Amino acid sequence: MTSKLTSGETIKLAPGIRRIIAPNAGLMTGPGTNTYLLGEKQIAVVDPGPRIDSHIQKIMSEAGAPIKWIFATHTHPDHSPAVKFLAEKTDAKILGIPAPAGIHQDMTFIPHHQLTDAEIFTTEEFKLKVLHTPGHASNHLCFLHQTYNWLLTGDHIINGSTVVINPPDGNMSDYISSLNRLKNETIEAILPGHGDLLKNPYEAIDWIINHRHKRELKVIETLSDYPKMPISKLVAFVYKEIDQSLHDLAQRSLLAHLLKLKKEGSVICENENWELILK
Repeated sequence: MTSKLTSGETIKLAPGIRRIIAPNAGLMTGPGTNTYLLGEKQIAVVDPGPRIDSHIQKIMSEAGAPIKWIFATHTHPDHSPAVKFLAEKTDAKILGIPAPAGIHQDMTFIPHHQLTDAEIFTTEEFKLKVLHTPGHASNHLCFLHQTYNWLLTGDHIINGSTVVINPPDGNMSDYISSLNRLKNETIEAILPGHGDLLKNPYEAIDWIINHRHKRELKVIETLSDYPKMPISKLVAFVYKEIDQSLHDLAQRSLLAHLLKLKKEGSVICENENWELILK
């Protein structure tokens, strides 16, 4: 993931919408986690990111008005750990879905209000439609800003890369379903959790779906040519375009594809070897 975006920089994207990039750039986070400030008289913060004191202070100093609400799209460690500490400093209300079990989850995230699918969160300045979008994480949410029809997507859709779907909490079937579900919404632009604003939302959604479909076809093609293959060898065929140093990471999404195909009755796994079910 490449970008010219700069961490710590505050950008006004539209009246009542600002973005601050957390200083946690890396392989999985690109230039850093995008934190969004919504509103002008009373502020809602979306995804304050990891617990980095300088970033938390930056959010507070840039707010320019009382921070009343803090939202988390999900509870991975680059999105939500700052919530608890920002709330302690501001007395803001925490909103989201509690963390599921897992070592890669932020168990400090405890919402005052658990959001539900299709819920409309209303302030005097804006409305957010809550969309439950499991796949990357079982508790993942997107938020549709109904003034602009801009969708805040967290890690459901990012700019510049695809996201890892990491079982058991990550689920490829759910992910594709959640992407397709978004096409029923009126969306003018996407505000991703990493990378710059996407002005072609439906093209971006279709590109991801098609990319995942092509990867799935590659899995089927490889298992057709090489029956009974362990995932550790299968990854080199299915992800041959990426550096071998990333194969351990790619195995997580590959497993998600295989589990989807298994659920659909297309493959089986015996003694850690995957093979097609001939129909």
